[in-house]
Amino acid sequence: MTAPPEAPRPRRPRSPLAPLRPLAAAGAAALLLTGCAGAGALAGGGDSTRLVIAIVANPQMQDAMALQSEFTAEHPGIEVDFVSLPENEARAKITTSIATGGGEFDAVMISNYETKQWAEYGWLENLQPHIDATEGYDAADFMPSIREDLSHKGDMYSVPFYGESSFVAYRKDLFDKAGVTMPTEPTWDEIASLAAEVDDPEAGVSGICLRGLAGWGEVLSPFNSVLNTFGGRWYDEQWNAQLDSPEFREAAEFYVGLAREHGQPGAANSGFGDCLNRYSQGRSAIFYDSTAMVSTTEDPEASTVVGKNGYVPAPVADTDYGGWLYTWSLGIPATSEHKDEAWKFLSWMTDKDYIRTVGETYGWQRVPPGNRQSTFEIPQYAEAAESYSGPMRKGIEDADPEDPTVDPVPYTGIGFLAIPEFQDLGTRVSQQLSAAVAGQISVDEALDQSQRYAESVGDTYKEENR
Repeated sequence: MTAPPEAPRPRRPRSPLAPLRPLAAAGAAALLLTGCAGAGALAGGGDSTRLVIAIVANPQMQDAMALQSEFTAEHPGIEVDFVSLPENEARAKITTSIATGGGEFDAVMISNYETKQWAEYGWLENLQPHIDATEGYDAADFMPSIREDLSHKGDMYSVPFYGESSFVAYRKDLFDKAGVTMPTEPTWDEIASLAAEVDDPEAGVSGICLRGLAGWGEVLSPFNSVLNTFGGRWYDEQWNAQLDSPEFREAAEFYVGLAREHGQPGAANSGFGDCLNRYSQGRSAIFYDSTAMVSTTEDPEASTVVGKNGYVPAPVADTDYGGWLYTWSLGIPATSEHKDEAWKFLSWMTDKDYIRTVGETYGWQRVPPGNRQSTFEIPQYAEAAESYSGPMRKGIEDADPEDPTVDPVPYTGIGFLAIPEFQDLGTRVSQQLSAAVAGQISVDEALDQSQRYAESVGDTYKEENR
């Protein structure tokens, strides 16, 4: 994930870290990558409207691109051009366009991190009137935690394409071979002990695969969920940084130690994609990460461990739940000149019928998971997802971004802090943690530097609240 450019209408004073952000250079470079027509350009010189839609290049979105003929058949007056980019590039490109009012896109793929903030800035179309006017769309069917996280002042400003929490996948066959059993609701101490038992470097199988790659959307996603359940927090209620607190230090030492002792080789360079590939190819016995992993781990075309996996909820320590909450969603920029046509596409791509189309076309393990409650009730999906749908749904339902840890905090979010500065701050802290995973610095050194970064951001909030 890439930090966005400086917002032209910042919600809060710039932090001392702001001058170091990758501002217009990254954004402008990303904008040069597109060769697509501008939003609303006429297709073929007739009365057709061409929508330009920016999405993240992952398997679920690739399926949507392949199925767009289904949409154009229903809406012959609308053509769709996709700008599909890897996540880091997509974030930079979309954020630059939206923040500067560039108007390149009629719809954009964003997340629950951006939605509330951008709605407050006035950068997004309020989708609630469109939702209310669309018969049968059934927004009440969205998972409640996700619907709330995509809403501002009670109205939805983006609609979820898929939703995720985090959970544990493990190799049942390797556990049987080692004579160990996975608890139905494990603690992190139990996971660490099990990882030690099934760790088999000689066979090329690590006990666990954990992200260690620097990035606020890489190592910090799983680390923050560990931090929260250990009772740690980034700030207290007065915006005093807490990265040097005993709870934060315990979580960091645990995570770094587990990754170094029983994680995969080169863990400091492993992001979600690398761990997903390792686990799917049989090179890790345990994998803690996004519930969206199942589209690969249970796909016979992409995985060698199909049918060998068990799944349990995210591990806990001092809280009742341990998973995060994240969703890729679709919104309409306020600058779009074709909002009604864009909504037609968004409603098609996030409707119940789309779920069935994907399942019937590509297989039920490939449907966008976790956005709608009704998906879990589809018999074909329930059968295909029998081993993982329970802990997936539990993780999404239990996640509470308003109350992520043991003690009160002044921010919301589980895998991230929902403040504009977090992309910058999180990236810097993640670099320190990644260096600790690599053995380049100690955990103490990583947290000492990270505390200073966090204090700089916290000070701007203290000033605002005076």
